[in-house]
Amino acid sequence: MQYRNDKYGNRISVLGYGCMRFSQKAGGTDIEKTEKEIMAAYKAGVNYFDTAYIYPGSEAALGKILERNGIREKVSIATKLPHYLLKTRESAEKCFGEQLSRLRTDYVDYYLMHMLSDIKSWERLKADGIEEWIQEKKQNGSIRQVGFSYHGNTDMFCQLIDAYDWDFCQIQYNYLDEHSQAGRKGLEYAATKGIPVIIMEPLRGGRLVNNLPEKAQKLFAEYEISRTPAEWAFHWLWNQPQVTCVLSGMNSMEMVEENIRSASGSKVGEFTERDEQLLSDVVKAINEKMKVGCTGCGYCMPCPKQVDIPGTFAIYNKRYTDGRQKAFEEYLLCTVLRKDSTSASNCIECGKCEQHCPQHIPIRQELKNAKRALEGPVYKIAKWFVSTFLKY
Repeated sequence: MQYRNDKYGNRISVLGYGCMRFSQKAGGTDIEKTEKEIMAAYKAGVNYFDTAYIYPGSEAALGKILERNGIREKVSIATKLPHYLLKTRESAEKCFGEQLSRLRTDYVDYYLMHMLSDIKSWERLKADGIEEWIQEKKQNGSIRQVGFSYHGNTDMFCQLIDAYDWDFCQIQYNYLDEHSQAGRKGLEYAATKGIPVIIMEPLRGGRLVNNLPEKAQKLFAEYEISRTPAEWAFHWLWNQPQVTCVLSGMNSMEMVEENIRSASGSKVGEFTERDEQLLSDVVKAINEKMKVGCTGCGYCMPCPKQVDIPGTFAIYNKRYTDGRQKAFEEYLLCTVLRKDSTSASNCIECGKCEQHCPQHIPIRQELKNAKRALEGPVYKIAKWFVSTFLKY
């Protein structure tokens, strides 16, 4: 495993463990399976584990696994304050106490303002006393370092970087988002301020691995260097010295092993102009097919009418990458063959989802587009049949 330093010289593994997508089973997180994967990553040198208050069951699962293996003091935990759910300093205190209890610890190494969207949000937090609260926690050692996670445009990101003496930050960044979101400009700006940058969505919710257009797959397969799509995405990030750590939501042993191999074999400055051109060509191939730039983060959920928004968009994109029939079958299974329909046609255009979308997707319009593409006559007949004759 390779390591890069945080603001204070502490070593962080270049591969971090994203804890948003732990494997599930009836009743919640599959602790036994997740424990094997986490411990394999730990034994290979991964020492940064990223979770959040709103990830269902994640903090509790991580805390239990770290405690019963006796490795809490040997790793760093990053978790996040859901400031958008809180109104007062007292509510932040209550939330933080709950997080410590879930994580079975008395301190958090890296604490983030979760999805800090703009200066106005930070100003509201300041008015509620967040700066004093942070200082108190840092002084008593219950929070070691403070940062923020961000989805939004480059200019606002740079303004937030300058708004406080942050210890680190976290951004969505990958070769498809090189010039969107905080982007390369934001990454480099943070680095000039001495602020370490943690990378989330390196595979854009799996889109840079799963269901790549045939043209993109062919570009990778025929290239002179043999790497999987995931390896290309990770190596592109680790090629940049401004990147401190790349999070991966690993939920299989195969993912853990592949990502560890990539992390161990990557190095700054390894990319050639031909390598960069390859990824540029892959981006063009992806954009030819993609309809909606949804990462599947789930911040738009829950929908008051049970629309499975991320699932619908994933299948809508698949309609144009994998073909009509495969998309139809998956959409039928995912929206109709369940107790409550989650079809795009359930949407009442309330707009609640759009208020929380980090990608600023016009969700209501895109759901209309998805409905037209996916809910043809055969689908409607199947939906009627299920609702009329099948009981749950």
